[in-house]
Amino acid sequence: MSQASHTLFTLFQGIKMIRKFRKYHRFLAPILALPLTLTVLTGMAVTMVREWPINLGLGPNFLLKIHTGEIFGLEGIYPILNGLGLVGLLITGLSMTGLFNKKPRRAAKE
Repeated sequence: MSQASHTLFTLFQGIKMIRKFRKYHRFLAPILALPLTLTVLTGMAVTMVREWPINLGLGPNFLLKIHTGEIFGLEGIYPILNGLGLVGLLITGLSMTGLFNKKPRRAAKE
């Protein structure tokens, strides 16, 4: 295999992988949007209620039950699923940016 055909093959494989990651990202993002948003907002609200003189009308214990998934009966699995989902979105999102692509070396000018 010549250098040019090997480069094209590698480029084609990279494009196929990016398409797969986009597919996974598009699948995961809508599913995880609500739980991650709920976790972020309740986490911020707990801090505001506890640390600042702000009354949101909800007690910190109730907010923590929402934050950890206890209110839904998912306290054992909710944080793990949130974490795994976030890691999955980070991996697929970062891979699509092209930050980790191997760039072909340019021939040195003489």
